[in-house]
Amino acid sequence: MTLDDTDKKILRILQRNAKLSHKQIGDAVNKSATPVYERIRKMEEAGIVKGYVALVDPRKVGKALIVFTAVHLDRHEHDAIKDFEREIGKAEEVMECYHMTGTDDYLLKVAVRDMEEYQHFIVEKLSRLQNIGTVRSSFVMTEIKHETAVNV
Repeated sequence: MTLDDTDKKILRILQRNAKLSHKQIGDAVNKSATPVYERIRKMEEAGIVKGYVALVDPRKVGKALIVFTAVHLDRHEHDAIKDFEREIGKAEEVMECYHMTGTDDYLLKVAVRDMEEYQHFIVEKLSRLQNIGTVRSSFVMTEIKHETAVNV
């Protein structure tokens, strides 16, 4: 699907506030509600719009410690990689997981209550996974920018 300027405007609006009605979005892009609905539906079907969520402030729900955890695996066979990815996907503390190039194989974004909960995650969950080589942790001191919207 090729996005035109109107589609891009709709995406920017949805990323700022997905609770707006099709009429409100239409008013902002000079279209009626029906064509806006159809454009959004097509972008959803094409997988451009993957879903709608409420953005929650981790601190306000008791997850004040954000940690970026770099993981290096001992083995890099297909099954070992897929096993790690499947198991880490189950960890509720892990908000994001990226397979990386460079020194580390994976970068995890972990949200926990405090250092004690992070230690529990490392000792009772991460270290129990097969194939874990090294783990390095970087703790967020201050969040300077956190953007969820993709610049379209």
